Amino acid sequence: MEILIATGRLAENTVRKAAGEKADVLVADIDIAAFITPKKLTRAFEEAGLSKKYDLILLPGLVPGDFSKVSDELDCKIRLGPKHAYDLGFVLRFAEEVEFSVKVPACELLADVRKEEALELIREAEEEAVSPLSLRGVKLGGNSRMKVMGEIVGAAELNPADLEIKIEAFIARGADIIDLGATLNTLPGQVRSTVFLAKSLTDIPISIDTLDPELIKEGIEAGADLVLSLNSTNMETAGSVVAKAGVAAVIIPDEGNSLESLVNNIESARRLGIERIIADPILDPVGHNITESIVRYHEFHRRYPDIPLFFGAGNVTELMDVDTIGVNATLCGIGAETGASILFTPEYSDKAQGSIGELKKASEMMQLCRIRESSPKDLGIDLLFIKEKRKRPDSPLPKKVITARASKNWRQDPAGPIRVRIVPDKINGNGGLIVAEHEKAAIAGESAREVMDTLIELELVSSLDHAAYLGRELEKAELALRFNRSYAQDDIF
Repeated sequence: MEILIATGRLAENTVRKAAGEKADVLVADIDIAAFITPKKLTRAFEEAGLSKKYDLILLPGLVPGDFSKVSDELDCKIRLGPKHAYDLGFVLRFAEEVEFSVKVPACELLADVRKEEALELIREAEEEAVSPLSLRGVKLGGNSRMKVMGEIVGAAELNPADLEIKIEAFIARGADIIDLGATLNTLPGQVRSTVFLAKSLTDIPISIDTLDPELIKEGIEAGADLVLSLNSTNMETAGSVVAKAGVAAVIIPDEGNSLESLVNNIESARRLGIERIIADPILDPVGHNITESIVRYHEFHRRYPDIPLFFGAGNVTELMDVDTIGVNATLCGIGAETGASILFTPEYSDKAQGSIGELKKASEMMQLCRIRESSPKDLGIDLLFIKEKRKRPDSPLPKKVITARASKNWRQDPAGPIRVRIVPDKINGNGGLIVAEHEKAAIAGESAREVMDTLIELELVSSLDHAAYLGRELEKAELALRFNRSYAQDDIF
């Protein structure tokens, strides 16, 4: 396939280096490549005296305009390449496989294509997966994807409206199983009504989280699909109920978390007739023998590869003042190598919010790693939120610059003050609305740009310095929503 890449003078060297031998380069008579027009492209083509027949001409991804007439004249497809020249090497690999767009930059188009291909591969693998246990069609263990369990802490004591919101939010964030937590103050009737409500709201598996035999009995009778947990303290009193109902149970070790204790409790459960067993060797927090607990998981899975494993990622993330994204991804990788089947998180503390979605994405990444026999890199999906996979080239400082300084002359906008705040989306866990309040109107939108444009359109901003200030604050508000942070006007983000 013969490809020609059009660019400007400033990006010429970068483009030639990125294109290598895969494409020819045409430099238009303009400095900035994004300003190429149909006329400039035609003129550059003629001046270069190109006689080769090209199959595709790639323009910079940010070039606007209609190049259809030029395409007809040259008898060649003209499409948008990537936004940045350094992405050309990546984009050119797909030139013969993907139909590039006249409206969407190739880097964005390929990101969507690769993501959809990756997700389709995950869906197909899950359909074909063989597992030793399933809950309401959700496969656990074997070569199925690790499933995410979100615990609603104190669920049995929440009012129905709040519980419904929590369940809806956990499902929207990607939870495969909902765990209803009970406390020492929870009453049997509360467990029954809570499980009934949860079962009426969703078809995904519901577990009851308690060691209290009476509460376990109530949860099972209300329709719980899983009991969390059994050990020697409640095995004799609750085990027979679990066995008779045929529900699944998470078996944990006794105090001390020894492997031998876990194995003994599993044998006791089997003697009582419990067949659907999930083992939890207990993942300990950092600073409290996490390495020893990971070894325990590895050893248990080596001995009993057919028993699904419960992996308490929340035990680690809740007890670390560290952003959870990387921690959850790393824990997920460790879980994959030690045979984990269920990734557990309560999303309890503010700093751990978003863990369900992070673990879900990480579990998909690890499934792709298994399928492709690769590292969790270049998969089509990722957990990069702050750092970049590839950095853009640095721009040089101009020879003559004016040192910037803040103005000392501040005047209130004659159009009046505006208060900026945010209303987070509590269901999905990120995103929401930016609200700008003026005495004449309140504007709500998802992006800083649309809110600012509306303020200007309604003539609620009349001074340049106020517009610049609002632009900064609205952008901070948008970033706060994107990264699930709180926002207060004039605070440092």
